[in-house]
Amino acid sequence: MSTAGRARVMVWHRAPADDVDAVAKAYDQISRHLEGTPGLIGNELLRSTTDPHRMVVLSEWESLQAFRVWEEGVSHRPSTSPLRQHQDREMPNFFEVFEVTAAF
Repeated sequence: MSTAGRARVMVWHRAPADDVDAVAKAYDQISRHLEGTPGLIGNELLRSTTDPHRMVVLSEWESLQAFRVWEEGVSHRPSTSPLRQHQDREMPNFFEVFEVTAAF
């Protein structure tokens, strides 16, 4: 199965100093709501190996268009709001969208 044309979305987060699990808790809550979202293949929560407070949510979409349809829909902001407070806004690009152009 080819993955070319799929989209990957990365959103960087930072857990508060006093609650290293805050991002994971919000991620779990959001993931339950996103289950069955058209075009969403899946998502992962990645934790830095050098800083346990830095995390990335990586989601995989069938296509860039599928992601854009969801992003512009009415359920996007309410369903992701628990994580929004943890976005790492100190990063110049805390949110990035990539389109898969090749895969091996």
